[in-house]
Amino acid sequence: MAELRPSGAPGPAAPPAPGPTAPPAFASLFPPGLHAIYGECRRLYPDQPNPLQVTAIVKYWLGGPDPLDYVSMYRNMGSPSANIPEHWHYISFGLSDLYGDSRVHEFTGTDGPSGFGFELTFRLKRETGESAPPTWPAELMQGLARYVFQSENTFCSGDHVSWHSPLDNSESRIQHMLLTEDPQMQPVQTPFGVVTFLQIVGVCTEELHAAQQWNGQGILELLRTVPVAGGPWLITDMRRGETIFEIDPHLQERVDKGIETDGSNLSGVSAKCAWDDLSQPPEDDEDSRSICIGTQPRRLSGKDTEQIRETLRRGLEINSKPVLPPINPQRQNGLTHDRAPSRKDSLESDSSTAIIPHELIRTRQLESVHLKFNQESGALIPLCLRGRLLHGRHFTYKSITGDMAITFVSTGVEGAFATEEHPYAAHGPWLQILLTEEFVEKMLEDLEDLTSPEEFKLPKEYSWPEKKLKVSILPDMVFDSPLH
Repeated sequence: MAELRPSGAPGPAAPPAPGPTAPPAFASLFPPGLHAIYGECRRLYPDQPNPLQVTAIVKYWLGGPDPLDYVSMYRNMGSPSANIPEHWHYISFGLSDLYGDSRVHEFTGTDGPSGFGFELTFRLKRETGESAPPTWPAELMQGLARYVFQSENTFCSGDHVSWHSPLDNSESRIQHMLLTEDPQMQPVQTPFGVVTFLQIVGVCTEELHAAQQWNGQGILELLRTVPVAGGPWLITDMRRGETIFEIDPHLQERVDKGIETDGSNLSGVSAKCAWDDLSQPPEDDEDSRSICIGTQPRRLSGKDTEQIRETLRRGLEINSKPVLPPINPQRQNGLTHDRAPSRKDSLESDSSTAIIPHELIRTRQLESVHLKFNQESGALIPLCLRGRLLHGRHFTYKSITGDMAITFVSTGVEGAFATEEHPYAAHGPWLQILLTEEFVEKMLEDLEDLTSPEEFKLPKEYSWPEKKLKVSILPDMVFDSPLH
């Protein structure tokens, strides 16, 4: 629950925003991280010292539901000569460390990121006659912040968010988001680390799909060239009724060429998915020397979690020879450069490392596997094959309903435990599938109808008996059962 008030109005936990004229008593009480971000806001908006602000009535660190303490809303006059319209500029406070006392984020030093290392911004075109900013973007930002806090997945420029609903709950075609660097807000060095500003950009479904098939940065560049679709500052217009491809059909050619040349930069997704081992149980008595995973809860170990995280991150890098990071028991759990080692990893269960010691989990070679996806996840399989594997890369599905992951790898990826001799291999509940280029081409032919969801009827099954591989596209409700 939130309330709207000027940022200078006294509140239970928020003294007036400090500025050149702020009383010393208020300045000393003001949280240092908040003070630093306000300083950047004051640099950009010196004539708006007390903007309207949506504030969480019960702060997150007191048990409230909203991770963002505040969302400030400024009026930006734009630049008509540069095709930049007047708009409302929203800035969040809370993804970074505002307080430095571990009430929300653990302080890890001034050189690294503050908290999650970023705050969100959003630019919404101002409608004629509009005297106050709409407040729905603040709730949208709270929703994204809840995802970050609950999953501990951070955002980067070029990322996309599949929202599947008009951002303002209207009938708008703007139903998804891309993220980019804010064009005006500069990174801030706070006493608790560095804070950057990532701007939310509202996009249509067709633009989201193009970003998935190619890359987010490429689509952002195209949006910048179309004034009514964002322009140089990528301002969201909820009344936009046409995609950039309808406005300028030649832009689709640029996307198609980019996909053909670059492949896709989307390295993985959180999805409704599962896999089963269809192989016969091993009869070799020597197998008894290894721990039998089938008798244990299927959970990812901390090291598997770390490797999948690194897999997703590195998939965004275009390397001449993609590499899956090796499992290394000496490394700290979590990302080494953008997350405090003590933070719980988003793919790791609370007790995952206690279920089975990582070093005792053997990698199993499987003879036959059955992959299961919901329709939305299944629709990305052609992207995985054409945009990733045919370009020598990898693609990971991480289950959002169970502790399970599926990584497709090509023969050009190093560090995988799946090999051409044993193309299906599992490390606990993490399955890797190595596909040759010839088999990828065959699968693309057989899976062609996945690209036409309007003609799709569930359930749908695909099978390649000679490869001992089966893929099923199933209704969402299947993945909501306890078995998945």
